[in-house]
Amino acid sequence: MDRRFSSRPFQPRPRRLAALAALTVASALVITGCSSSSGGKQAQESTGSGSAAGKADTPRMKVAMITHAAPGDTFWDLIRKGAQQAAAKDNVELVYSSDPIAANQANLVQNAIDQKVDGIALTLAKPDAMKAVVAKAKAAGIPVVGFNGGIDAWKEQGLLEYFGQDEQVAGEAFGERLNTVGAKKAVCVIQEQGHVALEARCAGVKKTFKGTTENLYVNGTDMPSVKSTITAKLRQDGAIDRVVTLGAPFALTAVQSVKDAGSKAEVATFDLNKELVAAVKSGDVEFAVDQQPYLQGYLAVDALWLYRHNGNYSGGGVAPVLTGPAFVDKDNADAIAAFAAKGTR
Repeated sequence: MDRRFSSRPFQPRPRRLAALAALTVASALVITGCSSSSGGKQAQESTGSGSAAGKADTPRMKVAMITHAAPGDTFWDLIRKGAQQAAAKDNVELVYSSDPIAANQANLVQNAIDQKVDGIALTLAKPDAMKAVVAKAKAAGIPVVGFNGGIDAWKEQGLLEYFGQDEQVAGEAFGERLNTVGAKKAVCVIQEQGHVALEARCAGVKKTFKGTTENLYVNGTDMPSVKSTITAKLRQDGAIDRVVTLGAPFALTAVQSVKDAGSKAEVATFDLNKELVAAVKSGDVEFAVDQQPYLQGYLAVDALWLYRHNGNYSGGGVAPVLTGPAFVDKDNADAIAAFAAKGTR
């Protein structure tokens, strides 16, 4: 498989593409902007009320979305906006909650089970901690879909479907891109140790990158600490010419670290937000990989509606529906910026 990617979106294998196309066509995807913010141990209901093109007239259903989002990480705003749009279209009462601590996230899933929701969409950033409670949801007859984290665990835990990016493949594509731009030494900044998806990204980069790379662990919940740790690393090792980050806020912080350290290193990253797209346009960030979080949130909710009302499930229960990777650089940043301004990319 050729994993040398251009700025065009990643093309999934035919069976995965068919699954994604079927689900997407079935869903009248209307992009809207809804303000939201992520936070640990938070729960907020989106009633799904209001006008939406092609709104379903099916009976009301209640869906819980439970993620490992850390407070202040704007990436999850995009997930929620997609989920809220699908909920508005499908006549779904959406209850969103999150906690970056795996045990607390599992407790949130148990809360959803106790509420007898009609479906659960969740992330498996730390699959072992979620295994028991996912089994409880299944035993209670609640359908569960996965998204964003857990591509190597969702089938084993018996989830119906999975929507997201193959992080190993994305990392390998990233490494190939570093080769193309002539990088020689990279540091891969991981903001949460033990997070399987983040570890897979850096492992993928290391696999295909012809230069040298090492991982740098930081406390992603303390951005001043992130900044100082990256700055210290750059001052210590002047040979580093690329800082690879795994989220848009960390990329923007790394840009400041590069300046503070007096380094000539370039910053490249996984994931987007509005400010990150602007940074790509200005040249502060070399390129980014977009896994399309809005789409992940939208498809996860819509999938539960489709399963309940028509027995549909994408991928046949055996293949994930891939939403990335797609590269964003100066060549296509203007096109992406129009959607980023709406808060959906």
